[in-house]
Amino acid sequence: MASLNYNCSVRQGFNFEKDRQVLVGHLVSLNIGGTELAADMTVTVPTDYSSASIVGLISDIDWRGGYADQINIASVVSTENQKAVSILTHTNLSSNKVVFKFNIYAYDQNAKVYYLAFNQTETALNGLIYKNNGELSLQIASDPDRQVVSPLNFPLYIGIMPQESAQTIKVAVSNTDKFVKSWGVTVGGT
Repeated sequence: MASLNYNCSVRQGFNFEKDRQVLVGHLVSLNIGGTELAADMTVTVPTDYSSASIVGLISDIDWRGGYADQINIASVVSTENQKAVSILTHTNLSSNKVVFKFNIYAYDQNAKVYYLAFNQTETALNGLIYKNNGELSLQIASDPDRQVVSPLNFPLYIGIMPQESAQTIKVAVSNTDKFVKSWGVTVGGT
């Protein structure tokens, strides 16, 4: 299975420049255990230069490409979202369910346009916080990131494995070459 890894520019995400063609990632929405993080960052959408409110900027996202493989997301979030996730990590989560949306934008050198290179279909993805050696893969920094100092933003890491349902993820390698991959497997009831 071919893996996917996108190392995105947080600087470009905060301060979009039309003449820089680097990967940009938006964490569009994120709900962890019933706690909806605020879409309180306003950024530029690379494909049409419109404004969008998002939860955070993705610095790195990877997926091995298998049905049961987790998606690992490293991003930066606002002070308010940092506080919300800190509370979750210091208390017992009543649920480890995750509902999320993301968009990774790449630049097509031939067409001279940005395109969506990696994202979910229209509906949000449903997952569970991945457990690694018995520990939940959910971390939030207590100190702000130094790459972009204003606005204050804090590194967030989450590993998400699929819930027991077949879902789809869109992948593109250019503005016109696109395909869909499955994430998760539907498991029949008893």
